[in-house]
Amino acid sequence: MSTPLGLAAYARITANYWAFTVTDGAIRMLVVLYFHQLGYSALEIALLFLFYEFFGIVTNLAGGWLAARLGLKSTLVGGTLLQVGALLLLTVPEAWLTVAWVMFAQALSGIAKDLNKMSAKSGVRLLAGAAQEGRLFRWVAVLTGSKNALKGVGFFVGGALLFSIGFQAALFTLAALLLATLTFSALGLPAGLGRVAGKPKFTQLFANSHAINTLSAARFFLFGARDVWFVVGLPLFLSTVLDWNHLQVGAFLALWVIGYGIVQAATPTLFGQRGHHPGGRAARGWVFGLMLLALLIAAALALGLNPAWSLILGLAAFGVVFAVNSAVHSFLILDYADADKVAMKVGFYYMANAGGRLAGTVLSGWLYMSGGLIACLVASAAMLAAAWLISLRLPS
Repeated sequence: MSTPLGLAAYARITANYWAFTVTDGAIRMLVVLYFHQLGYSALEIALLFLFYEFFGIVTNLAGGWLAARLGLKSTLVGGTLLQVGALLLLTVPEAWLTVAWVMFAQALSGIAKDLNKMSAKSGVRLLAGAAQEGRLFRWVAVLTGSKNALKGVGFFVGGALLFSIGFQAALFTLAALLLATLTFSALGLPAGLGRVAGKPKFTQLFANSHAINTLSAARFFLFGARDVWFVVGLPLFLSTVLDWNHLQVGAFLALWVIGYGIVQAATPTLFGQRGHHPGGRAARGWVFGLMLLALLIAAALALGLNPAWSLILGLAAFGVVFAVNSAVHSFLILDYADADKVAMKVGFYYMANAGGRLAGTVLSGWLYMSGGLIACLVASAAMLAAAWLISLRLPS
């Protein structure tokens, strides 16, 4: 059993992560739909997120090191306040919303997101206990799964707020929500949670085991494979080819991500008894299945099958398999990491995650302009094949 402190701190971390995730998903949907409405091309919209992903790479490296020196509470609070600032930066008059301005706001949001994610997941590793692998698998699956379900809620909230009250009012509403939640979450968290004795060197971030390096490389391609078609290509396809309005696009993507999060949270039940947990073999098997699904969706669109049903059914299957993949990865990095340096190892791992998202986001806009959604899906399958090959080196 966990201690009362562990349960209370876990609840506070989770509440902050939930609120942050809603705003993160809402910003993504607001920016994609609003700037498409203003006449931006698919590639220009993708470039708006360039610094979001790039600074996520930098933040995961520096954030893990900072958390080891200052504690996870400091990085969690700092990340949340940065997100509030990023929201407010976008409330300026429309004439100020240049590409450079929005990229700067998205850079702050990227830093905020990865500080928050690294802090939350590292905190769960410490609170669950080093020897409690079954509990760790359940706790991280619930945290990650609920986060992804709420990101789907954020997609819907973003689309619905844009549809109902407009861009600026939506941003003020999200900033107020985040500040209110932070007030509750910051109180009661141990100040020294995750702080390493002494002063860890920055170079220690790269002193990782073979398993962590291999898993990080596989993570790069896994999340690049998702974002290469999901971030820009899919919303624009739904809006322009299927002629869905903003509310319909936001609702559909929200339902997909909510279902994805529910499956992710329930993933421990797929592995049998409560104390059982997955290894490298599970990571390999599920990513291979995901590669086949990406190819099947691309083939259905290429053959001229009904595009709406091809995407709805294909996305449902893709979401289930991707959710299990992500849950397995999220457990493995915490299982591989040493408890006394967990923030640094998790930071390195999510640096690879952010790198994959960056590559996928930029490619999504370019490929959609040059070859449509089919080109994005073929690129996704190629990235998943790379993730599978790398995963062959994971401990079974």
